[in-house]
Amino acid sequence: MSMHLLAGAVAPAAHASLAAGGIGGSGRAGATVIALVGLAGVVVGGLALRRSRRGPGEGRVQALVAAAAGLVSLVLSVWHLALTTEGLGSGQGRAGAVAGVVFGLIGAVLGGLALARSRRTA
Repeated sequence: MSMHLLAGAVAPAAHASLAAGGIGGSGRAGATVIALVGLAGVVVGGLALRRSRRGPGEGRVQALVAAAAGLVSLVLSVWHLALTTEGLGSGQGRAGAVAGVVFGLIGAVLGGLALARSRRTA
């Protein structure tokens, strides 16, 4: 079987599964993981913000991790919402993706605030 025939047989099936279930297969699982990444960004961002109050340079790595986790969660959640077609309660994970957007935004903001605070000189 040539590579073009294989790609032609696999690509429509992959596109259909993404369109029907969003990111991560069944929909709920992918959206839940994305929301948990965003929640981790919120927790790490809060810790980084608290640590950044100690002085300049404190909590910088945690702030970068929180900002990165928040942005990843935000982007993947928006992508998931764009790929799913049904409404809330349909089993496609839209509620988890909405939570991922909220957690991702909060985590990115907390990470950014902690990063800005860690750069200040005393």
